Order: sequence, then structure tokens, then C-alpha cells
Amino acid sequence: MFAADPVTILLSIVVILFLAYVYSSKKRNKYKNFPPGPRPLPIIGNIHQIDMQKPHKALIELSKTYGPVLGVRIGLERMVVLCGLETIKDALIDHAEEFSNRPWSPVLERVLGGDGIIFSNGESWKAMRRFTLSTLRDYGMGKRLIEDKITEEAECLMEIFRSHGGKPFDNRTILTTAVTNIIVAILLSRRFEYEDPTLKKLIAIVNENVRLLGEPMVALYNSYPLLIGLLPGPHRKLPGNIAHMQNFLRETFAKQRQELDVNDQRNLIDSFLAKQQEGKPESSQYFHDDNLIALVGNLFVAGMETTATTLRWGLLLMMKYPDIQKKVQNEIERVIGTAQPKYEHRKEMPYTEAVIHEIQRFGDIVPGALPHAASKDVTFRGYFIPKGTAVIPLISSSLRDEAYFEKPLEFYPEHFLDNKESFKKNESFIPFSIGKRSCAGETLAKMELFLFFTTLLQNFTFQATPGALLDLNPSLGATNAPLPYEMCAIPRG
Repeated sequence: MFAADPVTILLSIVVILFLAYVYSSKKRNKYKNFPPGPRPLPIIGNIHQIDMQKPHKALIELSKTYGPVLGVRIGLERMVVLCGLETIKDALIDHAEEFSNRPWSPVLERVLGGDGIIFSNGESWKAMRRFTLSTLRDYGMGKRLIEDKITEEAECLMEIFRSHGGKPFDNRTILTTAVTNIIVAILLSRRFEYEDPTLKKLIAIVNENVRLLGEPMVALYNSYPLLIGLLPGPHRKLPGNIAHMQNFLRETFAKQRQELDVNDQRNLIDSFLAKQQEGKPESSQYFHDDNLIALVGNLFVAGMETTATTLRWGLLLMMKYPDIQKKVQNEIERVIGTAQPKYEHRKEMPYTEAVIHEIQRFGDIVPGALPHAASKDVTFRGYFIPKGTAVIPLISSSLRDEAYFEKPLEFYPEHFLDNKESFKKNESFIPFSIGKRSCAGETLAKMELFLFFTTLLQNFTFQATPGALLDLNPSLGATNAPLPYEMCAIPRG
């Protein structure tokens, strides 16, 4: 077999590296007046200067030397890194059209083919975003309908927590299931039981993919697809994982297509299938099954991963800072009492709102946001950025900007409180990103965070396992998730 022949592999590597060097040399003129950055080495670029497992930290440090518009090279691919709120706003809002694309990614192209909403471009992306935003609103995003579903799920979640009888347990799968059931209600009009093997498998796949996408080997694959494709590594496992999820979705679509009544649409998938039958040019051009699979997969992952991870950070931080946990509980008792929390209560709960915002800021779940790309040749802040160049808005640099946050590296809810203890907005708080590519589910996520968090703290006090050290360093992966931990949920009252 070709892959098992070490001599052939070695010769292939030499040839590929030589061709890569020639290719890189020919492209140099294309990048005249490119944003400044550290001098790249031939072939590997700036990889030696960046911790590829948590690159955002190294990039923020480099920006202190080279400025808020930073040019770096990962392997053969040049990219632009944006640091600080003003620079990110300038790019994503003032130059929204120029930076509205996603970059080409070989590892994702293999499994998604440019479909869906998160990694697509052009008219297909616009059609999918319009459809997604309008349909999410139709099925209750930000309204009482979805609030009731979250409240019902919070009751189920509390029963699971109570079942542990105050003894230590890992909350990761439990919280992820609760959050997943909300997006599944919108997508499929159903919910999963917490022990459902199908859901457990899907959650495990998503968690593994998030970890794999943060692996250095995947970043290297995007720079050297021909070379890295010959080698073992996480890039080989991703397609199989995603194919498993896609097969589940295909089976779901087939069943819903048989049951479809265009006059009684039950969920987002029904609405998409109904669009296919409208007979308009866009019906076949954009509303095809590949787009449906990618779109639902995108929403499924986005709807569970970041919100569940934020809740996990929240409970970890409440254990770490019991005095803050107690202040939240006191406010809940004063405003809500033993009644069921409602989203409108947040207006009377400035301290709880400040704590939730600070959990999002401190957790810094997606430090580099999702990459953008120049949709055409553009001059930005005096620098030339060629069409197709990846542009990374470092959300982390905005969330931890000392010009906006008094203690950027600490968990400090007072960042969102004024001197009268009223809730205070902070314009550098952009965890959902900004501009045309900002998170489509932001409204839903905010409602979930408030209702799940207040319901849990209303009913439990969270404590660490006796003798455990609570580590606030994030685990390795594409997102900043907490390291694995166990907790004790002690029933209140």
C-alpha cells in the first residue's frame, strides 16, 4: 500500500516541500504592504513562534509589538489577526462586506462542501442565514414559546441533579443534554431522555470534534493538505465522526419528508422541506438536501456547545467563589422567591445579570471567533489584504482589554455594575461576535443562560468535591472549555 511505504512517503514529502517553497516564493509579490508581523521561516512560516494549541495568547502578545492589525503565516498560508475592540468593529461593521466571507478550509471542505450557514459563502450563505433567522423567530426564539420549553427542561435538569443526592458527579453530559434538547425542539419537535444512547453518541462526537479541531495537526492539514493527508492524526477521524451525524440527520429527514404537511409545519426541518416544494428558482438552487444536512448539523453543534460550556464555567466559578454564589442566591430569593424564574426577572436582577456576563467574559469560550476572509482585495487601515486571505478577529483581545475591564484576568462581576449596583453594559463585551457573521442564536443563548443558571442556583448550592483543587485553566480544544471536574449539588431549603 502507498501509505505503508516509508520510502515513497519520504520522497513525496521532499517533493511537496520543494514545490511548496517554490509556490511560496511566487506569492511574495502578492503580499506587498501586507500587515506587519514576525518574520516567517521558509515553509513553516511562524508556527515556531505560536503555541498552536492555544494560539490566541501568543497572537495577542505579538500584537503588542506589531500593532492591532497583525500579519502572520501558518505554514504557507498568510492570515491577518485583528486585536482590540476598535479594530474588530472597524473590520466587521465598518468594512462588513469586505470581510464577510469564510476562508477555504481543506479539512472542512472534505466534510461540509461549503454548505450550511457557518462555513458557507456567497448567495447560498445569505439564503441560509435569512431562512435560519426568520425560522428561529417563527419557532419562538426570544419568545414565551421557547421560554416555556427552557423552563420545562430546567425542571428535568433539576431532577437529574437531585438524583445524585448531594454526592459528586460530572455535569458535562447532563448540562449538554439539557441545552441540546432546546435546539432539538426547534429543529425536530422532540426531546431526548438524558440516558438516550443516540443522543449520548451525538454529544460524544461533537465533544470529540471540538477537541480535534483544536489540535495542531488539523491546522497543519489546512496548510499542507497533500502532505498531512499522508500521515495519521485527528484530521483522519473528523470525516467519520461527521458522517455518523449526517447519517442520523438523513434518517430524520426521510421520516419527516414522509410526514410533511406544508400547511402544518412543526419545526425548522419541516419549514426547509416545504421550501423545497415551492417551485421557485431558489428551491433547487439553495434548499437542497446537502444544505439541509449541513445547516441542521451547524445549528445542532452551535446550539449545544457554547451554551453548555458557558454553564459549566458558571457552576465551576460558583464553587470557586462561594461568596458570589451566595449573593446571586440572595438576589434570587429577594426578586423571585420560590416562584419559577422568568426571563423578564433579569431586569430586576442586576447582580445576577452581571455574574452571567462575567462568566461569558471570563470563560472566553471562542477566543478567536470563527475565521473570516476577505471577499475581495481590500486596503484596511493602510495595509493591503488580498482576496481570500483569512482574517481572525481575536474576540479574546476585546473581552480581556484592560482599557474596558478593570481586572481583565480575574473573575470580577463588578465589571458590569456601576457605582449604584445597577447593571452596566460594556461595549467591549462581544462574546457572540459582531457584524454580518455574528451568532444567529444569540437571543436564544441569552435566554437559556439566564433561565438555567437562575433555576439551578435557586434550588442548589454548588460545592467542590472535598479536597479537590478547582483549576480555572481551560482544556485544550477549538473552544475554551473548563477542565473536567466533579461537583456536589446540595439541595436548598
